[in-house]
Amino acid sequence: MNSKIYSLLLFLTLLPLISSRQTYIIHLSPHSLPSTFSTHHDYYSQSLNSLSSDSASASLLYAYTAAYSGYAASLTPSQAAQLRSSPNVIGVYQDTLYQLHTTRTPEFLGLDRPVQADPASSPGIDTADVIVGVLDTGIWPESASFSDSGMPPVPSKWKGNCDNDVKCNKKLIGAKTFSHGYMMASGATTVSDLTPRDVDGHGTHTASTAAGSYVRNASLLGYAEGTARGMAPRARVAAYKVCFKSGCFGSDILAGMDQAIRDGVDVLSLSLGGGSAPYFRDTIAIGAFTAVEKGIFVSCSAGNSGPTKASLANTAPWIMTVGAGTLDRDFPAFAVLGSKKFTGVSLYSGPGMGRKPVGLVYGSKGNGSSNLCLPGTLDLNMVKGKVVLCDRGINARVEKGEVVKEAGGVGMILANTAASGEELVADAHLIPAVAVGMKVGNVIREYVRKSGKGATAVLSFGGTVLNVRPSPVVAAFSSRGPNMVTPEILKPDVIGPGVNILAAWSEAVGPTGLDKDTRKAKFNIMSGTSMSCPHISGLAALLKAAHPEWSPSAIKSALMTSAYNHDNTQAPLRDAADGSLSNPWVHGAGHVDPYKAMSPGLVYDLSTDDYIAFLCSLKYSPVHLQTVTKRPNITCSTKLSDPGQLNYPSFSVLFGKSRVVRYTRELTNVGSPKTLYQVHADAPPNVGVKVRPTQLYFRSVGEKKKYTVSFSAKKGMVPPPSKMGFGSILWFSKKAQVRSPVSFSWDAILVVDVVHNEAHVQDSVLRQHDEAIRHLIYRSQLLGNRTFAFNNVICMYDSRQQFEQGFDLKLQQLPRHAFFIHQQQQKQGLHQQLHVGSEQPVHEQHPFKLQQQHSGNLISVEHLVQQQIDEQLTHDDPLHIKLIVRIGTSIWLHAIPVQKLN
Repeated sequence: MNSKIYSLLLFLTLLPLISSRQTYIIHLSPHSLPSTFSTHHDYYSQSLNSLSSDSASASLLYAYTAAYSGYAASLTPSQAAQLRSSPNVIGVYQDTLYQLHTTRTPEFLGLDRPVQADPASSPGIDTADVIVGVLDTGIWPESASFSDSGMPPVPSKWKGNCDNDVKCNKKLIGAKTFSHGYMMASGATTVSDLTPRDVDGHGTHTASTAAGSYVRNASLLGYAEGTARGMAPRARVAAYKVCFKSGCFGSDILAGMDQAIRDGVDVLSLSLGGGSAPYFRDTIAIGAFTAVEKGIFVSCSAGNSGPTKASLANTAPWIMTVGAGTLDRDFPAFAVLGSKKFTGVSLYSGPGMGRKPVGLVYGSKGNGSSNLCLPGTLDLNMVKGKVVLCDRGINARVEKGEVVKEAGGVGMILANTAASGEELVADAHLIPAVAVGMKVGNVIREYVRKSGKGATAVLSFGGTVLNVRPSPVVAAFSSRGPNMVTPEILKPDVIGPGVNILAAWSEAVGPTGLDKDTRKAKFNIMSGTSMSCPHISGLAALLKAAHPEWSPSAIKSALMTSAYNHDNTQAPLRDAADGSLSNPWVHGAGHVDPYKAMSPGLVYDLSTDDYIAFLCSLKYSPVHLQTVTKRPNITCSTKLSDPGQLNYPSFSVLFGKSRVVRYTRELTNVGSPKTLYQVHADAPPNVGVKVRPTQLYFRSVGEKKKYTVSFSAKKGMVPPPSKMGFGSILWFSKKAQVRSPVSFSWDAILVVDVVHNEAHVQDSVLRQHDEAIRHLIYRSQLLGNRTFAFNNVICMYDSRQQFEQGFDLKLQQLPRHAFFIHQQQQKQGLHQQLHVGSEQPVHEQHPFKLQQQHSGNLISVEHLVQQQIDEQLTHDDPLHIKLIVRIGTSIWLHAIPVQKLN
């Protein structure tokens, strides 16, 4: 019997035994393998066998040896409790669910010309010795993007291989699957879940974006036709399947990272993530720390929760956090309504509507559900033979077209709402469809209301258009800062191409991912920070090949300090959400420029010890430090005075109890010897900036020089209404410009991370109140992740915590930064209901507002509920339409002196 089928049958046989068990990650204190055991697997298995069994034996899922000190196991709650009491066990954590967050791209990035380490003398760069590891949904090995034609032998350093049902070659040199966590959580699985083969498409797309081979005449159903290639087309690819239909589980991700590190990858690309969490509870951050320590560059997507502020994922400073921007390529489509013509986008490739207008309807049942074109909400009698106007949101964009088609409609206009603004994302709809922005959408909505039954429409399609201006524009869905884990570190780091990206696709699924989409495509066009992340991963492979002596932090610095902040009209970058000017909380250092990154002149370098000193500045406990670093007995004898003192290529300045913030940075010369650099600083008018010294002269390559910059909030000048501002520090010579973005915040941000009844204040100004807050956290029950935003205070806790009691930090303890949540929020609000049926699950929470006089102030607690479409999935990958709704919850606190109200 086939081993994969046997494993599946065995798993199904054991389902009754494991239904009461869950996956836990067990963190052990760093230790040596006892001499009586030959492998860690045997040692951990013996430890589990010693547990008393209240139902079924505990089973070992993974034994981690590189990325983590410990293992993953299937346990009952009582077995987990037994392990927590073991002397060598630091922590026992429930598994965490993460989500998955081109032909034109090389030209847009300047890679159509040979990229050279030294453009004046070096030949083109050969990345054949660089290995890119991709953690995703697997790989479609038959894709031409993974052809090994002309590739030299596999590097001798490589220790990995491919599972039996995927044939390795000299291009695709590794393919493995890690599904134990997923199987334990899902309670069922299929044969496809046990193979590295990609039945989703997402992993094939990201892998080929990073390092796909040249493929001529590539297109999606005729769109974006040209020669496809990855950013590093001769780099090797190793695929680690850790994501499935319900998402990506932390235990599987950690196992994939563990294997990739041991296999010998040079770059790790992870287009996935969860919410913000302290680093010692962030699986990806923990695995990435070990990877970077071993010289592996780690690139992660920032998330697709924009344009909401403070929505970033993967914010650890040793990770490259990547946002998304547009290309200068578009796919125009047109809607003629009466005598007016409107332009949108589409990838529809089937039979057209012709030139005869047909009726146009909106809200066929007169309710919000029909406006959104949710399944089962359209009136067939009203829709049949007509074009339907659908609001974007709640369900996947491509599913709306399917709903219209099943109701008898002949076309769809998909109109943005305020949540998506003017951002346009093209889709390969099953029906003639045109997507338009919010402004055009509002005009069309009004036209339908006024015209009634006389409203008509006809749709047409314009193919592929290049040299679109302006571009790039920051994608509205791209997650934004500020960084809520460590506000002193500016994130995201950069943006890269992430909208309407063409790359290889799995032939096991249609381009929309819908069950009824029987079309087969070798390439697909997708959008999301999942697409921008592998662009940066591939560019890192180029830099690794050009400069093998560079550390991961040097590569990151080169990509950041050479990034640009203007579009192809030479105007400042704009935000697609509302057309406003972008800023470093949105685009980080800017849009990557690989040609300039090859010769950055100077870099901000970092070592593992620097990162440990940074972690010590966060006042992590010894246990939490061990969790991240895998090192015992860290004394923190060397630590930074402030997390912002990390030698990072950007600055995040928090004006709190002091109006002056002073940071020191060190630059390393990787350019020409005997070079003089001068400094130029930009800042808002209410901020003063002094840099000492103002000149740096580097006599030799590799020489290091320090400088100190003082940022001061000017006396007598009022902070901007937004309480934020932006600027830059630029070091320039005759050959290079080394630019660092700077963000300024006037309201101190209080971040409280609550994990297992512990609170850690992550703001340097308010960290003195750590113990006061710590005493106000009560017994809790694990639930899920949530961020509470307050007026001047943001509380982020590991949301699996539900407070059984409220807590109240008196105003006199933290003037201007009061923290107040009342017990009544459980009585009056935070009500959840899960609807399960043929439609997608929807969580409901009810808003409430409380007022109470407290310590001479009127306290108003307002619980605002924002039902936010999980566009992080629909932007990223239309296949995941079953997980498309989540709740964004904010609690705003207003502390108003009572006398001011009289």
